[in-house]
Amino acid sequence: MRQFKSLFGPIVLSNERLRHILRFHPDVRGSLRHFTSTLEAPDETLRSAHDPQVVMCYRYLPSRKRHLAIVVHVQKRFIVTAYLARKRKRDTL
Repeated sequence: MRQFKSLFGPIVLSNERLRHILRFHPDVRGSLRHFTSTLEAPDETLRSAHDPQVVMCYRYLPSRKRHLAIVVHVQKRFIVTAYLARKRKRDTL
């Protein structure tokens, strides 16, 4: 289990969620070192259209030419998933 500081307070990445990320989004493995900076100072945060307690934190990674997206359940304070995306989702607010 790992813990990160974030805009929303301490956020946990459980071993189960890390296994999920690495299994379904293996390209994120090379970007795990960017989790801290993405959660502490994201380029952008967007609220989920499906769940108001879920926020997506984005940071552009020039070396990967992708956005690292970390999906956080802010009320329960845990990382749901993370993935690399060519584009950020649109603002839902």
